[in-house]
Amino acid sequence: MGRRVAIIGAGSWGSALAIVAARADHDVQIWSRNTAVVDSINSDHVNPIYLRDSRFADGGRATGDIVEVVNGAELVILAAPSHATRGLLTIMAPALQTEMIIVSATKGIEIETGKRISQVVAEVVPVATRPRFVCLSGPSFAKEVVENHPTAVVAASEDRDARQIVQSELSFDNLRIYTNDDVVGTELGGSVKNVMAIAAGMVAGLGFGSNSVAALITRGLAEMTRLALREGARQETLMGLAGLGDLVLTCTGSLSRNRFVGQELGKGRRLNDITAGMNEVAEGVRTTQAVKQLADRIGIEMPITNQVHAVLYEGKSASEAANELMTRPLREESNQ
Repeated sequence: MGRRVAIIGAGSWGSALAIVAARADHDVQIWSRNTAVVDSINSDHVNPIYLRDSRFADGGRATGDIVEVVNGAELVILAAPSHATRGLLTIMAPALQTEMIIVSATKGIEIETGKRISQVVAEVVPVATRPRFVCLSGPSFAKEVVENHPTAVVAASEDRDARQIVQSELSFDNLRIYTNDDVVGTELGGSVKNVMAIAAGMVAGLGFGSNSVAALITRGLAEMTRLALREGARQETLMGLAGLGDLVLTCTGSLSRNRFVGQELGKGRRLNDITAGMNEVAEGVRTTQAVKQLADRIGIEMPITNQVHAVLYEGKSASEAANELMTRPLREESNQ
């Protein structure tokens, strides 16, 4: 048996990481607030809501007690939505120890504070007991990971040993993990790309073709890069798996929840009607607010983000947003 791994959140990505970690012979416990999910995983080795066609190995167990799942864990993987992370960390904090590693698989920014997950961890968990932090991000649909499609992601941490432990312990079979030390760029890339995916979905929903999507991705990458560099990231991170790689996947892949939201908005549906029919959170809906607030505060121009925000929260139609982007003053191309 390998390491003791705690997964916080039994959505698609949390379930996928639990399944892969158990396949790699780790001792895995997954936490869910849904008792039906907990009971089904323990009795039938299946999550009845997410990834229903994929079985948990015998090394995977579930519980509704978040402190129980964290106690004694070596890797604590955060896979709950970003808006729930602070509250969950507050409950978990007394059980956390410095010898653990927190692995954030959450792609989002806290709306109320504009903080990235690493910053939320630093605020909530006392220094005396704070585990080392690793951000796990990159182009990875949960369904394809558990179906053994070759997948590459990145583990980012300022602590070399911590990122290398995550790399060696969670890389398995079809899942290949690279490392870097740019937590800021990795977190922002994984968050902002969801905003761009909503925009790409709008483009598709309006009936526009590949030319339009390619332009959106390219200019979206420029926005991501401007913001990340101002916050202290490195450009090569945004050109890698956590930036360009994840952006392309989320803007073009049929499994993208954020792209789906945008596509339905482009067809004229209301946001509340779209999200009411979804099982999982489309992080980009909330992240758009946080990214716009951050960009406004630090004075970064993000026209695509502004238009997505206007459609989501200001009553603008997707067609109006697209028209405004295309009629902006002409300028030289720049990624910064």
